Amino acid sequence: MSVDHRRPVGSRTLAERAQAASALSGVLRVAVASGAVRRVVCLVPDPHARFAAVELSAEFFVDTVLGNGYGMCAYVFGWNPEREAVNAPAVDQFLGGYGDLRIRPDLATLVPDGPDAWLVVCDVEWPDGRPVPEAPRTTLRDQLVAAEKLGLVPSVGVEHEVTFTSADGTPLTGGGLDYAVGGLSPLRPVLAEVRSALDSLGLGVESARGECHPGQYEIVQRHRDALASCDDAMVHQMVIRRVAAAAGVRAGYLAAESTATGGSCHVHLSLSDPSGVSLAAGARPHQMSTLFGHFLAGVLRAAPDLTAFWAPTWNSYVRLRTSPFSPRTLRWAVDDRTAAVRLAGHGQSLRIEVRFAGADAQVHTVVAALMAAGLSGVEDRLDPPAENKLVGDLARTPWEAQQRLASSKLAVSLLGQAVVDHRLAMLGEELDAGMDAVSGWHRARGDLRA
Repeated sequence: MSVDHRRPVGSRTLAERAQAASALSGVLRVAVASGAVRRVVCLVPDPHARFAAVELSAEFFVDTVLGNGYGMCAYVFGWNPEREAVNAPAVDQFLGGYGDLRIRPDLATLVPDGPDAWLVVCDVEWPDGRPVPEAPRTTLRDQLVAAEKLGLVPSVGVEHEVTFTSADGTPLTGGGLDYAVGGLSPLRPVLAEVRSALDSLGLGVESARGECHPGQYEIVQRHRDALASCDDAMVHQMVIRRVAAAAGVRAGYLAAESTATGGSCHVHLSLSDPSGVSLAAGARPHQMSTLFGHFLAGVLRAAPDLTAFWAPTWNSYVRLRTSPFSPRTLRWAVDDRTAAVRLAGHGQSLRIEVRFAGADAQVHTVVAALMAAGLSGVEDRLDPPAENKLVGDLARTPWEAQQRLASSKLAVSLLGQAVVDHRLAMLGEELDAGMDAVSGWHRARGDLRA
């Protein structure tokens, strides 16, 4: 019996996800009993846009873990990118005694990983069953629950730009590849392996093309429910990096591989009712509904205070300051890729493309922040600004982003104090690490003073 793990296109309620997971439980048990599945790898999204993982025997997984969960050290949410403990009160609870959280597999996320193994993304909770709001997947799920209370269900498409380089960071092509055909020749060997690997995942690729910077490429998944979109985008990144490394190539997801370049995490988002009928479209093909206008207004209102979610790393601010297509000022416009928020599609496909986040951002928290901001606009019945009207700026430095988030009552009301404090702790550690580092730039700059 095969395990049908395909994601439906478009929106899906949390209840429909739960039904899909329940149906897959029985199918997976049969596949394990037959020997077709021998290993299950449990994945937990961490604060740094990567997975923490533990591999389990399939028999143990279905016999024990599905019902009881499994332990994973809590310091996953208190570590920096080098897996060292972060020194901040907001993460102390994850480090005291280095005890376990309980992971809970979400079978609606099942993805094949070779002939006899499957990947599954997991939620986490404290041993007594309390939620962990700082966990990116929990942060997003909380916002989806809030949306459904208002009768709103999002459909999300995530666009990640990846740059293929040699090990030392030199792009595999010397120029930009935007919609290129022949110019992709240096990438063809690794792209062939990437395509084969992604096809085996069966996650529904919509499109792929060269992008505008040297060595850059973009692979886009079809729209799906928000949790699936974020989980699957991370799985794509993991598999692309794995394939590239096997080919001796680096797959980079920096927000800026160099000055005046950008690697983005563009989020396409629309809203429907629980039956799947679009709530984004107005009376005319490119017109927003009143409700979707409120949502857009909420996103624009909160965007400056939430810069630390769109731009979580030192490198993020190189993109915001120097990349020509990064959203340094806040405005919306119809089909305008120079705007921070682009209104795209028409009629039932109408959506916003939010262009704030870099490729280094944690995608679950990006979408959670967008949902929280948009829902606040709906609840407050905010009117959207006129098209192309400038309504503010994102923070231009990490220190400004830190200050804006730390002083923002709006951010706390949207995401909660625990989530805000956790993001501040991670950004603070990033700044400290950057200030303690010596790079080639420092040496070159110093030599100019000789």
